[in-house]
Amino acid sequence: MKHLLIGCAMSMEKQKHYIAMLLTQSIFAGMALFSKAAISEGMNSYVFVTYRQAFAIVALAPLAAFFERKSDVPLSYNILWKILLMSFISTLNLNLYYFSIHYTTATFAAATTNLIPAITFFMAIILRVEALSIKKSHGMAKILGSSIGVTGALVFALVKGPHLNFMNWSRGNTRETHNSNINYSLKEGWLKGSLVMLLANIIWSLWLILQVPIVKQYPAKLRLATLYCLFSWIQSSVLAMAMERNISAWKLKWDINLLSVAYCGVIVTGLTYWLQLWALEKKGPVFIAMFTPLSLIITAIVSAFLWKETLYLGSVCGGILLVGGLYLVLWGKNREAEREINDQILEIKDGTTVI
Repeated sequence: MKHLLIGCAMSMEKQKHYIAMLLTQSIFAGMALFSKAAISEGMNSYVFVTYRQAFAIVALAPLAAFFERKSDVPLSYNILWKILLMSFISTLNLNLYYFSIHYTTATFAAATTNLIPAITFFMAIILRVEALSIKKSHGMAKILGSSIGVTGALVFALVKGPHLNFMNWSRGNTRETHNSNINYSLKEGWLKGSLVMLLANIIWSLWLILQVPIVKQYPAKLRLATLYCLFSWIQSSVLAMAMERNISAWKLKWDINLLSVAYCGVIVTGLTYWLQLWALEKKGPVFIAMFTPLSLIITAIVSAFLWKETLYLGSVCGGILLVGGLYLVLWGKNREAEREINDQILEIKDGTTVI
């Protein structure tokens, strides 16, 4: 009975991480959609980032003060400089992301972020944050899953094939959207936006990996997320004021711009920062990155049904590959975790160190 209760508790603990990441990726899908809508309406990307971080501070600061009021975690100068550096990396990532989304689309932005799992995985191996044993089944599963995930992302972004009609949309509308997509992709800005988006993904992968030691040194996650947003807001404000000096560009009205920055600041930055820091401490950076493909699938489905964007057979096949790669990597991670738990149990039982 005791072993059954322990097993149930471990199962529930695992489900918390999965639910947190599913929620995070759903929120990220909304971020791509809302951000593209606001920037397409003419909102300056640097101003967008500044307001986003300001809304995040307003959302996080009261939560940190209330839930972590009894947390006595010292903030040394060493930790403070690391937080400042991580804030700069986050600021750079956000500004590159919103700059590039101006020249691309929400679905394309979600598709390119699916390179993050592979980038994070290989960077984590190089920096020895993630263990890899190619002689074990779980090691091979992680390598194969990452490769399948990257392939799925490339198929989604590059392979079209026949279009799929939903809800009896007319062929004329589909053909018009298709021609519009082709004309848009031929613009010179598309290449610039794609390269900048790739750079933003690399920086985000680096941010995930560098978080691991900081979270261990400063476990007050809400307070840590608030400090990130505070420093990032200061940095973003300086950059935005240097890039956009027109006062009218800073005005917010009751429109999609206000809704977008509020959503991205309160929900995306405020909530997902804390969720990711919590999951990062428990499961590591690769576990978080492997859920990235879900935001692409959600974005594509919402765009197809709400805005009648054309959905192609290649996109569906790419999405299937993405999900397959995701679950293969997660299977490898679970097998690796189970092996570590079994080794710990044997070590405790025998009173010896198991290698």
